[in-house]
This record gives sequence, C-alpha cells and structure tokens, in this order.
Amino acid sequence: MKIYTRTGDRGSTGLFGGPRVSKDDARIEAYGTVDELNAALGVARNAGVGEIIDSQLEQIQHELFAMGAELATPDPEKHGTRVLGAPHTERLEQWIDGHEKGLDPLTHFILPSGNRGACALHLARGICRRAERRIVTLCQLPDQSVSDELAVYLNRLSDLLFVLSRVANATAGDREVTWIGLEALREAKK
Repeated sequence: MKIYTRTGDRGSTGLFGGPRVSKDDARIEAYGTVDELNAALGVARNAGVGEIIDSQLEQIQHELFAMGAELATPDPEKHGTRVLGAPHTERLEQWIDGHEKGLDPLTHFILPSGNRGACALHLARGICRRAERRIVTLCQLPDQSVSDELAVYLNRLSDLLFVLSRVANATAGDREVTWIGLEALREAKK
C-alpha cells in the first residue's frame, strides 16, 4: 500500500465507514489535534522523562490512537471504534494521585519551564487542552456521534501532564518558577 493516494489533493478526506469531508471539518480538526498531541508525547518521551513516566506516556499514546479511530468514524458503535471510557480516565486519576504524593504542595501558579522533559510535557499539556476544545466543539454539532468521555479523558490527561512536568523538574532537581502575579506586574509597569 502506498502512503499517498492523491484522493485528498483537493482538500477533502475520507472518514472511516463514512463520507468524504473537508479537511477543515470539525471532526478532522479534532482527530488531527489528537494526532498532534500524540506526536508531542513522543517528543516528551524522547526528552528523558524517566522509565515510569515513559511507560505511562506510551500507554497514553496507544489510547490516543484509539481516540483518533473513534473520532475518524462517524458511527463508532457500528464499526467498533468506541473503546475509551471511564476506566481509562480513572487510571489517569490514579496516576495523578500517585505522582502528587512525591511533590511539594502547589501554592502558586508556576510558569511552564524547567528541563527539556518538563517543557515538552508542558507543551503537550497545551496541545491536550486544544484537543479537548476541538472535541467539545464537535460534540456540540448536530448529528455527531462522539462520546462525552473523550473530553473527560483529555481533561484529566492535561492534569496528568501538568503533574508529570512537575515530577520531571523535581526528579532532576530543577526548581519551579512561580508566577509573580498581577500586583507585581502592575508595580513593574509604574
């Protein structure tokens, strides 16, 4: 099978078990952003985040492929592509709880910074939030069969990625940079 088909050269793409749609269709935007998130997680894994985080991110990458399959299918029930659900989100929550036990309590907003792994995780978190927004948009359109659980999963995943960025910094001994706040910015403006 060739990687190129030329069928999308005029700005449309085929959905799994469905019609051709414009490449800027809300469904394509949603699974395209999930794909971008998956690539960002690959970058984070390559940045040396440690064995436990790497293993968790690999599992998440597999789940994001499943999410992409559901999003690429107008009728996921019929085609068997709806696989992510509450147990997957609950596992993310367990990972968050486990990682937070080893962190200092968060008392201030922190800037997305630190070592390469932490920064890659912060970037992935931002992409994750965008993927969540794209899915929320898709869910609000008429005649769309999209599980609400996908947005819940991504919401929790963005929380996990934030915690993992903190773990990556703590493990490397890198300090977190706290946001100076509005009052300090107002004073600096004077």
